[in-house]
Amino acid sequence: MTQASSGPLSDGTASAAAALGTEPGPGAEAGPGTGGSATAPAGVRDRVELSVPADPAYLAVLRTATAGLAARADMTIDEIEDLRIAVDEACALVLGDGALLEGTPTPPPVLEPPLTIDAVFELGHQGMVVRVSGPSSRLPERSSFAWSVLEALVDALDAGTDEGGRRSIILRHGSRRPA
Repeated sequence: MTQASSGPLSDGTASAAAALGTEPGPGAEAGPGTGGSATAPAGVRDRVELSVPADPAYLAVLRTATAGLAARADMTIDEIEDLRIAVDEACALVLGDGALLEGTPTPPPVLEPPLTIDAVFELGHQGMVVRVSGPSSRLPERSSFAWSVLEALVDALDAGTDEGGRRSIILRHGSRRPA
């Protein structure tokens, strides 16, 4: 399922505008010429949601979407590549023990909803916030090597759970170009 929408993250976390520090002053609102809409959180130009099967074969879809959206956010080539790698790593972490390993037979169909990786991209005027959620039962410790790699690639990093109680990783990456 692919969906584009405007509004705060459904689990009540701060929008990209708040995370990127682009909230306008009192009385300001998004409108024509600002890249937003009347219903978008202040400072958020676009919001894109993607849901793919929780299978490593589909991570390429999220990597490609990340690169395209980062380019749209006017990031440099290096920033785009850092964010693309960070999203790929975050997806691998939220796949965790719920992932199908390459070379293992596909399990028989079950009546439960299929496992997915969900990504929410919020593009602001100064960067992007990405939340990836998946079936992993736990995430690595913040002192782990995997977490250190993610921290080196993005401006800010956090972990939590989504509205369905699944593990999620939130990445914030802003354009480092001078304004």
